[in-house]
Amino acid sequence: MIRNKYTVTLLGMMLCAFFGCVAFASEQSSWIEGERVRVQTLDKITARIGTIEANIDDAISFGTLEIKVRYCAFRPPEIPPEHAAFVEIVERAAGDNQPLVPDKPIFAGWMFASSPAISGLEHPVYDLTLLNCSK
Repeated sequence: MIRNKYTVTLLGMMLCAFFGCVAFASEQSSWIEGERVRVQTLDKITARIGTIEANIDDAISFGTLEIKVRYCAFRPPEIPPEHAAFVEIVERAAGDNQPLVPDKPIFAGWMFASSPAISGLEHPVYDLTLLNCSK
């Protein structure tokens, strides 16, 4: 009887320790939802570098691209910095003299500020890099 009591107590302590660690880990991995995004642009033909800022769900025009950031989030300042955004990019028809050509989606996915090569736009003319997300 005493053995079972100690076993239950030990099991309870282990569960409390585990769930305490899980709560601590989930608190450490929390993200803060952003309202504005800043993107660095590069036109590879002219070698022009620029910065574009926009609110979430606003359409950003850059050359023939239309960029919409659907969601962005960043880490709290007390843990290693990271900014992430879900981006949709559409290439518009390049001019008014074009026949009725529908816009072509060329990218939809997550971009990370710390690792732009993980999931980036692959385009022959334009390059985009997420710089940060903010409130």
